[in-house]
Amino acid sequence: MAVYTPITAQQAQTLLDDLALGQLIRLQGIQGGIENTNYFVDSDRGSFVLTLFERLSHAELPFYLELMRHLAQKGVPVPAPHANAAGQILHTVAGKPAALVDKLAGASVLAPQAAHCAAIGSALAQLHLAGADFALQQPNLRGLPWIAQTLPVVLPHLDAAQSELIQTELAAQQNLAAGSAYASLPRGAVHADLFRDNALFVGQQLSGIFDFYFAGTDTFVFDMAVCLNDWCIDLPSGQDDAQRVAAFMQAYEKVRPLSAAEREVLPAMRRLGALRFWTSRLWDWHLPREAEVLQAHDPKHFERVLLALRQAQGQLA
Repeated sequence: MAVYTPITAQQAQTLLDDLALGQLIRLQGIQGGIENTNYFVDSDRGSFVLTLFERLSHAELPFYLELMRHLAQKGVPVPAPHANAAGQILHTVAGKPAALVDKLAGASVLAPQAAHCAAIGSALAQLHLAGADFALQQPNLRGLPWIAQTLPVVLPHLDAAQSELIQTELAAQQNLAAGSAYASLPRGAVHADLFRDNALFVGQQLSGIFDFYFAGTDTFVFDMAVCLNDWCIDLPSGQDDAQRVAAFMQAYEKVRPLSAAEREVLPAMRRLGALRFWTSRLWDWHLPREAEVLQAHDPKHFERVLLALRQAQGQLA
């Protein structure tokens, strides 16, 4: 959520007028994240978050925005995009595709306890079930094909051990994905980026999940893996916190029990999740884009996570 595209108060007011959302009181750029431009927008009728999409085109965005609208209508705690009088939820601000959603109550919990992990597990399972009748489909754009295409760009920035680790894991994941067991895994709409800073809590009560702009159609177990790799690990070491893992898994399965095949593949999917975010953070770290406000994430973190997972699963580190 960096600021790549500056906008004026008048541009924000024009959007508020189109959406009949009152008079602008405050416009403030949001720091954190690296993909899109985000602003807090306060008016005399409410508080909102405005997103200007820097990489996604108008043609690519309906999947994400319609998914948010669909999930909100199903009772999943996500912010629905605001529509204009014509029912359109995709807008244009400063020449960029844009969306405006309600600002959720609460704050991100950056040091989650077991109760927070249970809430996320339950909500993720609800999300997966609610998306079962979502009509649109789109591949996970940061899946294995993207990783394979991006690796040659980041490999020159790695030492020999890192290069061997990342290429060995990619080969293992490609081999797994080519099998019939992987093809039969339950799948549908997934968030694919549900980190600690993409959910808000009031106390231990989950108030909402946001930032769906990496969502796609993928296996549900991959979506679980992404959450487990962030919510349920010790950040300094990259090691699992067993209590948080158990809380997440029990809460998820209370809503949507896993199949035997999903249980079997979950450890490998956790390595895939670590590989995906290590690769993207290497890309953002070594090939950054200019922004007024930008905090690139340290890629070493997901290298540690991948190493810890491989060691715990008996893989060669």
